[in-house]
Amino acid sequence: MSRSQISPDSPARSRAQSTRRRPRWGKLALIALAAPFVAAATVVLALGLAVLLINDRLPPLDGLIAYKPRIPLRILSADGILIGEFGEERRTFVPIHEVPQVMKDALVAAEDARFFDHVGVDLIGVARAAVVNMMARGTEQGASTITMQLAREFFLSPERTYSRKIVEILLALKIEETLTKEQILELYINQIFLGKRAYGFGAAAQTYFGKPLAELTVAEAAMLAGLPKAPSRFNPMVNPKRATERQRYILRRMREAGFIADTQYQAALEEPLRLARPRGDLAPLAPYAAEMARQLAYDLYREDTYSAGLVVHTTILASEQTAARAAVKNGIIEYDRRYGYRGPERFIELASNNQRANAQIESAVAEADDVEEFLAAVVVQVAPNRVVVSRGAEPITVQGEGLRFAASALRENASPARKLRRGAVVRIVERKAGQYEITQVPEVEAALVGLSTADGAVRALVGGFDFSRNKFNRVTQAWRQPGSSFKPFIFSAALERGFMTSTLVNDTPVQIDPKRTGNQLWEPKNYDGKFEGPMTLREAMAKSKNMVSIRLLDAIGPQYAQDYLARFGFDTERHPPYLTMALGAGSVTPWQMAAGYAVFANGGYRVEPYLISRITDSQGRVLAQARPPRAGDEERRVIDARNAFLVDSLLQSVVANGTAVRAQTLKRNDLAGKTGTTNDAHDAWFAGYNPRLVSVVWVGYDQPRKLGERETGGGLALPIWMSYMGQALAREPDRPRSVPAGVVRLLDEFYYSEVRPGQGVEKLGID
Repeated sequence: MSRSQISPDSPARSRAQSTRRRPRWGKLALIALAAPFVAAATVVLALGLAVLLINDRLPPLDGLIAYKPRIPLRILSADGILIGEFGEERRTFVPIHEVPQVMKDALVAAEDARFFDHVGVDLIGVARAAVVNMMARGTEQGASTITMQLAREFFLSPERTYSRKIVEILLALKIEETLTKEQILELYINQIFLGKRAYGFGAAAQTYFGKPLAELTVAEAAMLAGLPKAPSRFNPMVNPKRATERQRYILRRMREAGFIADTQYQAALEEPLRLARPRGDLAPLAPYAAEMARQLAYDLYREDTYSAGLVVHTTILASEQTAARAAVKNGIIEYDRRYGYRGPERFIELASNNQRANAQIESAVAEADDVEEFLAAVVVQVAPNRVVVSRGAEPITVQGEGLRFAASALRENASPARKLRRGAVVRIVERKAGQYEITQVPEVEAALVGLSTADGAVRALVGGFDFSRNKFNRVTQAWRQPGSSFKPFIFSAALERGFMTSTLVNDTPVQIDPKRTGNQLWEPKNYDGKFEGPMTLREAMAKSKNMVSIRLLDAIGPQYAQDYLARFGFDTERHPPYLTMALGAGSVTPWQMAAGYAVFANGGYRVEPYLISRITDSQGRVLAQARPPRAGDEERRVIDARNAFLVDSLLQSVVANGTAVRAQTLKRNDLAGKTGTTNDAHDAWFAGYNPRLVSVVWVGYDQPRKLGERETGGGLALPIWMSYMGQALAREPDRPRSVPAGVVRLLDEFYYSEVRPGQGVEKLGID
């Protein structure tokens, strides 16, 4: 029979084909059914051989048995608020008995359903993976149990080879022989990497959801349980869609395993994803204080600082720190807006191609970097009544009130450097939901420090406008001229030499020979350019009269005054013994000024500012404890109680009817302080206190330049001080001073009740 005689539908051909196919498919089916068992047997034989060959060469489990997690350095406020965390790994060790059951269930459902039944290796899973891997020509597939993952995490490199897999399996078996299931799970929960520098589920709960592990919902636990498989791929902050798909899979597994009921499953599916705000290394409550604490801890503990789980407890009070940050920020922004819009930060040439233009915008935004709420954006379209900007995603339209501040840059006659046009890199702030304003990052800086007058404990510290932009701490590192805020120390020295608050001094022009200034002929002026003739020291302090301060210093001698400054903790070398010292021509830091003013506030005692109250280990054991000297310890007395009281009374007059009279709006009778403005208004100061709290504010540019023709300490620094002190003292009653022994009051003035050396000088510079 020829080939052509058989048609395609021939029964004979069909039977022949059928006869040939049956044994082929049957064999394949048998192979498919037998493969896992053959593979499992092969795995068992391979493991047995491996045990004989390399079991003795496996690494010891000492690192697991005596587990010491690399816990980062944590900085806490006095009331337990986390203000800083330092270390390559974010980690919070959570004992297994504190891990919520829902987290354990989610993890087992996601990673190792038979965890509590196997001996470290899931043979069926390994066999299945082996078949897939053989068919895929050596590409490794999962089947790693939690114990195997733990072995890999502690002892093995990330390479993907069969030999490494065998060692991993052997280690898992050894771990299971040595540790209980609860111990293994505890190690895994605290060690595994979960993205965003978070190691362990305790740290991950804080990183992704901003809450402790114990407070996670079912949905949140399932989301975190999806991370070990691929932390970057299933990161909910980066890939929310993929993360949600993985979460839903784990929730199904939890329901199928009976870990959660149908109602819990449905509720978890419907729960909206509420992620923590990306903290960019802790969007900070007190970043400058945290950095100071870190440096101090490192000086003590060196290499162990970032891994031993040290906890630094600072003296910062969260409520006062919050008030201080807001006061500095608002004061800086208010000053900056007063001088108008400076124009775009820079310009880029945007391509006409949208895809390329978006890439340019994303690059420019990343380079500019956001500064707190001041978001970087690029102008893509300009019209007289609206500006469209982009951050690389959806365009944002700014119009109406959002253009008011930058209106000058939309005018036809605006200079090219200030004009808003396509490609301009600008800042936007969201004032209301979906409503943006074009604004700018302030260039001026400020610093604030608040201390307890009793022992120098730092209650608030703000070293600048934005720590991420500039880590220079102006509280401790900025040496600036204090101007008239330095006068109380000169007046205190004069009181020590016998002058009284009622002493008359002439407020008239003086000329100082160059030999006495250390430079050139000096013809100082009062800030307002006016001279008022004879006045008491009290009037002179309240009105901040320069001529009076100069004459006082001349009378007591600059050398005496320089030596006297050491009592308050000032670096005397930075205050040369010339008459210019009377106007604060030396150099100080806000830190020093706060310590100096504390002496007047606490009755004459020197306190040393300190930031750290104690340092504890990861178990809470105290490693170091601060024991600061306190006001009231007579060994710490640096000026007579009468002197301190009289200077304090002068500084109360400054607030009552002098250059700081606007502080009366705080409606307190226990405030005292002094304004300060330097030559050409490069620096603006206010230093003040009540009997409990002293605080100092400085405002200026890092590279000194004029703040403005009429800017003063009373106009710039005082409002910031008032904002802070008003909140810090809001719940405290007034604290009246008691008159110390040796001081009497006659009419409206105070006097020493006994004659002191030099006392009796009633007129100075008066013919």
